Amino acid sequence: MAAEAQAESQPQQKPAEEKINNNQDVQQLKYLQFVQFATIHALMRCAILYSYAKERSGPLKTGVDTVEEAVKTVVGPVYDKFHQVPVELLKYVDRKVDESVSELDRHVPTNVKNVSTQARSVVTEVRRAGVVVSASGLAKTVYSKYEPKAELCAVSAWKKLNQLPLFPQVANVVLPKAAYCTEKYNEAVVLSAEKGYRVSAYLPLVPTEKIAKMKIKIESERNLDPLSIEDLFV
Repeated sequence: MAAEAQAESQPQQKPAEEKINNNQDVQQLKYLQFVQFATIHALMRCAILYSYAKERSGPLKTGVDTVEEAVKTVVGPVYDKFHQVPVELLKYVDRKVDESVSELDRHVPTNVKNVSTQARSVVTEVRRAGVVVSASGLAKTVYSKYEPKAELCAVSAWKKLNQLPLFPQVANVVLPKAAYCTEKYNEAVVLSAEKGYRVSAYLPLVPTEKIAKMKIKIESERNLDPLSIEDLFV
């Protein structure tokens, strides 16, 4: 009786052992887990689709069962012999990917790693405080940090553009329209902030007064008419 009970318990233990082994295979994969999960998901969908088609086959169901049994008889031994090959191949590729990543990590400069760390900290902050709040703080930080450099670049670019033929005449035509659009943008940002829209928190205002002063200074340095720029951003 004890031998029979043990024999009956062995088939029940085998699926559990296979399940544990499959879980270990998934855990051992470091980079390619998504491939295994995607394959399992696709096979499950194919099995569901096959079962549905089989149930709807009507009078052909008997023939389908016959073909299915024949396929199991032929393919079954081959599957039992080689079904671990794709898993082992996936493990091998995963190990190679891990080796490549480790080798690449040794050659990556420290400053690049620091940027990656900062990016991860930003992601953590976004998860903790929310997208809008984090984007607002990040936008304001970037704007305050790079605004002086942007001003210097703008001054240099404006000086070079003024050396081009016909540029001052074109600027006389374009600048009033640009000034009008800029004022409308600033008014929209201020109005959205007054209404409590969160998006206004990370929309910077265009510094029209600074732009006007910079242009006047540049034109005065070149001893040219300042093109009435002081009137553009009033």
